[in-house]
Amino acid sequence: MDSNGFTTCLWFDNQAEEAANYYVSVFPDSRIERVDRFSENGPEKIVPDESGSFAEVRFTVNGQRFSALDGGPLFHFDEAISFQIMCDSQEEADHYWNTLIGDGGQESQCGWLKDKYGLSWQVIPKEALEILRDPDREKAARAMAAMLTMRRLDVAGLRAARDAA
Repeated sequence: MDSNGFTTCLWFDNQAEEAANYYVSVFPDSRIERVDRFSENGPEKIVPDESGSFAEVRFTVNGQRFSALDGGPLFHFDEAISFQIMCDSQEEADHYWNTLIGDGGQESQCGWLKDKYGLSWQVIPKEALEILRDPDREKAARAMAAMLTMRRLDVAGLRAARDAA
């Protein structure tokens, strides 16, 4: 393992650079680190930032390292892998939810969504987890039942379900 730890590699058909720029625009503490392109000499000589066919982007999102690869149409994202966004408030969760489903994303259930590139995300207000972990199991069960009917997690709705008599 290199001295920088783990890097998550995301496989795209031909949208790697576009997706990397999108993710960097959505999250704080994010930046493009490096863009490698094929040179006119072919794929055996990859040169950083040289014009030509795209190969790979190295980028950081919210402090997490990623690589985006234009690997072709062979593989696609699915729900078996997702990224969790732990939010300090409902407003922050709503911001990420609305941003990531905007421009072609899809809502799913229980705080899950797919962005316009097909990558799965879980947008979670931290208070929602506290409500679902209520030590009173009946209250927690009511909150869980309410969550199972939600697409976007709604802390006020979870709170109301937990506190219902």
